[in-house]
Amino acid sequence: MTLAAVTSLDDLAARYDAFLVDQFGVLRDDERAYPGANDALLHLKARGKTVVILSNSGRSGDYNAGRLMRLGFDRAGFDRFLTSGDVAYDILARETAGDSGRTRCLTISSGGDHDLADRLAFESVEDAAEADVVIISGSEAETIPLAAYRERLAPAAARAVPCYCTNPDRHKLTRGGAIAPGAGSIALAYRDLGGPVRWFGKPYPAIYRHALTLLAPVPENRVICIGDSLEHDIRGAACAGLASCLVRTGILAEKDESALTALAAEYGASPDFVLPRFRHP
Repeated sequence: MTLAAVTSLDDLAARYDAFLVDQFGVLRDDERAYPGANDALLHLKARGKTVVILSNSGRSGDYNAGRLMRLGFDRAGFDRFLTSGDVAYDILARETAGDSGRTRCLTISSGGDHDLADRLAFESVEDAAEADVVIISGSEAETIPLAAYRERLAPAAARAVPCYCTNPDRHKLTRGGAIAPGAGSIALAYRDLGGPVRWFGKPYPAIYRHALTLLAPVPENRVICIGDSLEHDIRGAACAGLASCLVRTGILAEKDESALTALAAEYGASPDFVLPRFRHP
């Protein structure tokens, strides 16, 4: 399995009418926008393209859109912002509708976020021994060791408390472009402890089904997914039957061609196109 040849944004715009664009590693890192990323989004919109930002974030799309704008992105550069957190809420709200009694929820996140638990009217608790549900939506593993997360979650895992992971990313970009364990790694640790985990976001199909409803009536063969992760963006696109483009910034920026080819074989998915970075020209 080999990677595709390098292409350009204009070439992609000539082939596709709708773009599902990843956030972290394509448009920005943990601190700032990537040079040229905002102009690239505006260029696609100027060419009449539909642009949806598709992100493995436990927070809502509205929250993430506001965060992009604070980094200097123009709201006119994208039609919608859809996150794994949005999809989790949409599914879980339907499943829990009509439930009586209180559901006590331990949320593992970054920045003290309890958005999903609050939207589902769960009662937030801090002690895993009291939790009926665990939500893992973010990670602060750049400062909190995974061993500490395991110790905190162990009482819930021992009782087989269901866990909803709303951000499957195993790695996250931190300040200065460093990489730390992401929410997905914490969820895997919970699973290793014996706790059941339900996953929301890329590469799982529900987020793509939801995204495609936002793109109608664009046919699926005119949709392309752009991301920096072979494991999530490229594999997710392949499983959804969509074209994909790997951007050589972000989580795999330091990997050489042979390492990327090996990863593509491991995940059973290779991109249709490669971009050095998401920018125009």
